[in-house]
Order: sequence, then C-alpha cells, then structure tokens
Amino acid sequence: MRWRGQRRSQNVEDRRGMPVGRGVAVGGAGGCGLLIIVLLYLLLGGDPVQLVQELPEVTGPSSSSVQPPPPGQDELVDFVSVVLADTEDTWNQAFASIGRRYEEPQLVLFTGAVQSACGIAGAAVGPFYCPADRKLYIDLSFYEELQRRFRAPGDFAQAYVIAHEVGHHVQNLLGINREVAAMQRGVSAAEANALSVRLELQADCLAGIWAYNADRMRNLVEAGDIDEALNAASAIGDDRIQRETTGRVVPDSFTHGSSEQRVRWFRTGYETGDVAACDTFRVGTL
Repeated sequence: MRWRGQRRSQNVEDRRGMPVGRGVAVGGAGGCGLLIIVLLYLLLGGDPVQLVQELPEVTGPSSSSVQPPPPGQDELVDFVSVVLADTEDTWNQAFASIGRRYEEPQLVLFTGAVQSACGIAGAAVGPFYCPADRKLYIDLSFYEELQRRFRAPGDFAQAYVIAHEVGHHVQNLLGINREVAAMQRGVSAAEANALSVRLELQADCLAGIWAYNADRMRNLVEAGDIDEALNAASAIGDDRIQRETTGRVVPDSFTHGSSEQRVRWFRTGYETGDVAACDTFRVGTL
C-alpha cells in the first residue's frame, strides 16, 4: 500500500499506556477461555455493547500513572492515521454526494484495556466500534495476532481492519444499527444472529468501497494488496474460527458470516464502489 507521505488524520486519540482502573478478566486462569469466546463472538467488528455487558469485570492490577507506550509502534501509529484519513476522504465525498455531512469518527489507540462509552474492554476483544461514543478502538498488538494466529499479514490486511470498523460507523450514521437492534428484539437467537451476520457483511462491503476509492481515486493500492484484504476477511470468518477453536461449525451461531461470505461482500464493494450494492438486508442469499 502506498501510504507513506499521505495525509494523516487529526482524529487519532492515543491512550496507549494510560490506566483504566478496572479491567476485564483477560488474563490468568480464565484468559484462554475468554479469548476463545471473544474470537467467536466479536473479533473484527462485532457489537461491543452486548459483549462488554456479559463479560465479568474484575479489579485487576493497574497503575495511577501513565506508562510509556509499547516500543516500536511509531510507524504503525503513522500507518493507521493515514488509513483513517483515507477513509475520511472516501466517506466525506460519499455523504456529500447525497447531501449529507459525514461526521468523522475518532480512532482510539490503547494498550491492554480501555474505557469506552460501551464499557471497559480488554485487548482480547480485538478492534471494535462503539456506537455510543462513535469511536473506533484498537490495541495495535492485534496486528501481531492477525499475522501470527490468523496468518493474514500485510499492510492492506491491517488497513481492512480499520475500514471495516469505519463501515460500522457509517452504518451508525445512517441509522442501520438502530434498525437492526430493533429487529433483533423479540426474535430467536438464531434469527438475531442472522441479522448480525447481515450487518457485519455490509460493513465488509463498505470496507470494499473504501478500497475501491483508495485504488481508483487515489492510487494507493499496490499489486497483492487486495489479496491481503481478502485473505484477512477469509481468516476471520465464523466457520474458520469455529473449526479452529472448537473443531465444529455451527451456522446458526454465526454472527459475522462465513469466510466465503466475508470475501464475497468485500469484493462486491471493491468491484462496484456502489453503496447500493452493499444492501445485505435485501438479498435472499448472502
């Protein structure tokens, strides 16, 4: 990805090393089990509100003083700032084309755990978007996990992570999140999960629209970049994560979509550049 020398966003809030007081139980004896639950439920863009409410909070070790941020992350901070800025260019233009103003989200960098308007979340939750404060949250160590555990290396794979969360912000601004939440009330767990899948796949499609603009409009995409994003989308499909963590696949429990679905909808956004093509709620087959 040709990101060096590009505009950096002013909407990055660096909380790395800052204390949060109370922490989510992500370490110790229960850490492994929690990590599996989080990976199955939330990884890469789920609804943090419900998850944070369900996770046990404990009084963990914390410091009242600010700690230095992890070393060696300066270039990565620059990178995510450039990617966020490029999503701003895409969605400012898209919203202007329909006579609306795009409200740019804040991207919060944190280490270990963070306090959001959706509650306290640990790094094991992965990157997430909180609709209550309209902010994206990411512990940059997640990118090591993306490369090591999920075998999805590359800077464009990392950019896809941010673009997907920005997709949730776009949904929030358009009122789609609220509509889905209303539809999920009073239905079965399987039906609620199916709606969640459609929401997540739409965010993948919106991430593809960003990639379309980054490529066609600003020439930031290099050979192999789209393959990196497609590999990342495939790596975090519900079926693949379930198979690797539990040895079996339960489609009714999907919340994000299968690997094939995630790849298909990202590709739909990338190949069309058309928001209308991302209406996952009006198609029969995902």
